[in-house]
Amino acid sequence: MRPVWRQAIAGLRRGSLVGMAATARYDEVADFYVTEMGAGIDDPVTAALLDLAGEVTGRRLLDLACGQGRVARELASRGASVTGVDLSAALIDQARAAEEAHRLGIEYLAGDAGDNDMFDTGSFDGVVCHFGVSDIDDLAATLRTVRRVLRPGGYFVLSLLHPCFPGWTENVSASWPRGSGYFAEGWWRSQAARSLLRRQVGSNHRMISTYLNALVSHDLPIESVVEPPPPSAWLAENPEMDPVPTFLVLRCVAAPIGSA
Repeated sequence: MRPVWRQAIAGLRRGSLVGMAATARYDEVADFYVTEMGAGIDDPVTAALLDLAGEVTGRRLLDLACGQGRVARELASRGASVTGVDLSAALIDQARAAEEAHRLGIEYLAGDAGDNDMFDTGSFDGVVCHFGVSDIDDLAATLRTVRRVLRPGGYFVLSLLHPCFPGWTENVSASWPRGSGYFAEGWWRSQAARSLLRRQVGSNHRMISTYLNALVSHDLPIESVVEPPPPSAWLAENPEMDPVPTFLVLRCVAAPIGSA
């Protein structure tokens, strides 16, 4: 019998969607997102994510909330066998187009990260999620999926806007809605002039304790933490401002299920 994810991909090629609604927030802004994010992987946050992923040659990796496949392509170019999944069918189309243009053997699947039936248990050596968790509404379901699909001792590396980020001038929004404060969790949409993506798709703000406790309770204890600094362009534009917590990158290990 074919693995579940191969069955799902086969179904998608027949025109169906697995475990997801027909549209996603990013479907309407896919072209903007691809242009805005670019194809580079040398920014400090992506570099930290790839560094924590470590040597990937011969590894089976899942890129969760893969978008247009920017990180998936880099992992595949380093020798990994990569599957990418994203809720946005429009972004998956972009990723598949890039794969057609330059084949690296990546399989892309449009689906919900919280779908517990999408992948076989223990089918991946590692899972990465680059700036995706704040776009995911059901964090608990996603972390259950992550832990289930990881082999024992596998890893989960994720990056996100730092939950403690207080904003940068009035033009870049904080991690939380203005006027609500850090402790107000929930989905919201930015109005800041330079937070162009979050003005369109919004974001889920969660306290850092919410993320850390959720990871531990889903048998994904933290092994390493990196806090990349603010972009150098921000500091050059506003040299009078003190650097603040801006990004957070974590590496977690798959502990025995039920050990938390």
